[in-house]
Amino acid sequence: MSFWDSIKPAPPPPSVTGVQLSSDKRVVELAWSDGKTTRISARTLRQVCPCAACVDEWTQKLRFDPARVPESTTVQKISPVGNYALAFAFSDSHDSGIFTFELLRSASEKHPA
Repeated sequence: MSFWDSIKPAPPPPSVTGVQLSSDKRVVELAWSDGKTTRISARTLRQVCPCAACVDEWTQKLRFDPARVPESTTVQKISPVGNYALAFAFSDSHDSGIFTFELLRSASEKHPA
């Protein structure tokens, strides 16, 4: 048996298999490839936006105060980004963040709606 035969591939990380937006557009429900379902609020998504306008690329410090994101924040549009992420357009017109499945899983488990 060679070295390469002894290496076991890691299971792929969970991916989003379904997305539902609540009727008031304030909660996103995510179905995952491992059978789990998570929910996250639009406000929380906006607060954890990873884009360069929200997070300094070098220092990773936030460029805005997350507490100032209104409770009334909604998701206006959800778009897939390749096979690894989703993009959201928010009610404050912000739409530049790319939310990887890893980020979505972590945020939705840490801050469930």
